[in-house]
Amino acid sequence: MKETPLEPSNHAEAVALFRAEVIGAIARMELSRGELRARIAELSRQKFRPPGSPRLKSFGVSTLERWYYRYRKHGLRGLHPNVRSDRGRARQLDAKLQELVADIRREYPSASAVLIARTLKKKGLVSELTPTTLRRFYAQRGLTRGSREPAPGTVRLRWQAERPHALWHGDVCHGPTLSLGGRRVPLRIHGMLDDCSRALIALEPLETEREVDMLEVFIRALLIHGKPDALYLDNGATYRGHALRLACERLGITLIHAQPHDPQARGKMERFWRTLREQCLDFIGTASSLHDVRVRLVAFADEYHRTPHSGLMGECPGTVVSTEAAKPIEEKELRDALTTSVRRRVRTDSTLSISGKTYQVREAFLGGRVVTARVYAVDQEPEPFVMLDGRRYRLEPVEPKLNAALRRERTPGETKPSTGFDPNQARLDELVSQVREEEEDNS
Repeated sequence: MKETPLEPSNHAEAVALFRAEVIGAIARMELSRGELRARIAELSRQKFRPPGSPRLKSFGVSTLERWYYRYRKHGLRGLHPNVRSDRGRARQLDAKLQELVADIRREYPSASAVLIARTLKKKGLVSELTPTTLRRFYAQRGLTRGSREPAPGTVRLRWQAERPHALWHGDVCHGPTLSLGGRRVPLRIHGMLDDCSRALIALEPLETEREVDMLEVFIRALLIHGKPDALYLDNGATYRGHALRLACERLGITLIHAQPHDPQARGKMERFWRTLREQCLDFIGTASSLHDVRVRLVAFADEYHRTPHSGLMGECPGTVVSTEAAKPIEEKELRDALTTSVRRRVRTDSTLSISGKTYQVREAFLGGRVVTARVYAVDQEPEPFVMLDGRRYRLEPVEPKLNAALRRERTPGETKPSTGFDPNQARLDELVSQVREEEEDNS
């Protein structure tokens, strides 16, 4: 019959057994007071490894004496550790600080214990406060963070790109509405994340989420970091435009769209947005401008890149992304990829439309003519133009109010001689003739 090893029933019994082993030998001896004192002093200079501790530890004379007399009187049960009177309470938090951290959790229920403890230390409100202490305090007060139920679906496997810049994620996060200059402004955070390193490629606050906004963010990221092998986006209208698709094809970047109605497929980006909200956006209500928001995002990104990431086995995103550079890209290559060349007929009001934008030409003779228009998909540099019969003519955005204020002057040769046809004068001449005839008849 196989014997079952006998183990302590709990940690308290394991501690009591350890203490008995330390003082057990002298507890069974009949010693005078002087001899007992000498034996205990000798034990206090030795080191022992307590249960569950990775380090050796020595114990003071008074502690060993207390164990000795308890063991002599109560046996093994007398060596069980006493339960702390403040068990379950946060000893690092005084009454005032307890109310503060409780108010913080009520006001920002999504903020993590790690973020709260780190912020309080940076502000100098506490010298030492561990996230574990905060979690214990919040559990006692019933102020735990809201639970997030996992979405139902098929079994998924964790995946990751083989190297930095092999795959970039792109997305837009809806931030809180800001009050800037007396008007309410929506906040849209355009972000790009490297899959392998979780490093931020781009993070910019804007008021809109149009395709042109995404293209501008993408272009700045390409000029700073180089180009990735692939770009992974969702199915929103911002990411399905013709200009983006054509630019990626020209640059040799594989454009990938996630399956519709499957946010779990974009888990890395969604997890980052959660971190951004909990550590930055939830506290951005006092921002007075988009520049103020941008400064806060820069500070967040700097700390984010230097913080160990659990998905990287404790490595920092900034360290991992620096191990390999993206493919270099030249500005001319980028501009060529984003230049649109289309055939259009100029309307009689000297306007034409390209990709939803309306432009005008100053040359009146172009009205009704079919021209070739070349427009950069993002900004006005280089200046857009149309070509006709080998000649280049400038395109400019339509400004109806400015056009209304223009003074129209006739050009030389535009005035033609009158034909002399004037019905009103003919009627007047006829009336004068009738009056004269009547006057002659009366005379």
